[in-house]
Amino acid sequence: MNLRRALLLAAALLGAALTAGLGLWQLDRAQQKLALQAALDAEATRPPLTNAELGGDQLHRRVALRGHWLAERSIWLDNRPMDGRAGFYVVTPLLLAGRGDAILVQRGWAPRDPSDRSRLPRLVTPAGEVEVIGRLAASPSRLYELGGGASGAIRQNLDAAALAAESGLKLLPLTVVQTQASADDGLLRHWPAPDLGLHKHYGYAFQWFALCALILCLYVWFQLIRPRLRRQQPS
Repeated sequence: MNLRRALLLAAALLGAALTAGLGLWQLDRAQQKLALQAALDAEATRPPLTNAELGGDQLHRRVALRGHWLAERSIWLDNRPMDGRAGFYVVTPLLLAGRGDAILVQRGWAPRDPSDRSRLPRLVTPAGEVEVIGRLAASPSRLYELGGGASGAIRQNLDAAALAAESGLKLLPLTVVQTQASADDGLLRHWPAPDLGLHKHYGYAFQWFALCALILCLYVWFQLIRPRLRRQQPS
């Protein structure tokens, strides 16, 4: 075997090993996400957290919290579709009963006025102490935004730390995705299930394995089969 063929063989083996390794890594990431999904399913069977138990790393836990709505601090997150319609996610701080802090609640979805996007729909916010049923989540999903963060009631994105500094509220780092309301407030709550990205990992794994197979097939064709066919052709 001459030097050129040896280098081609080494490059093919290296490329195949690298792409196969990346494919296996993506499958391992998918298995980690499956384990996380199993943990989330287990969390859903545990009793909901109350005000006194709230705190720490409790992402995705169910909660049953009591407090008072701070309706004047409500934020309307724009460009959030639901059921194929344009609208807002309504986020309102809940001042927790028996505590000095508050937590942001993703209360639900409201439609946007197609003729005047600055006109807000009527929002029914119960007065007095209420119970909020839902699950803990990270901050609301973020959309691409030009420039700095906006202020006012209608915003593209919401930063809890910035809102805390702006409002003077002591906000917990998590939010509550409200799943049911004690009274009809006119909001929809057809929340999408948390996307763990399993299909993305499987798709990437398929691409890496396909590239690995392509590298090996090209090497076999150009270095083994094609030269043999040429030698067999009559001169």
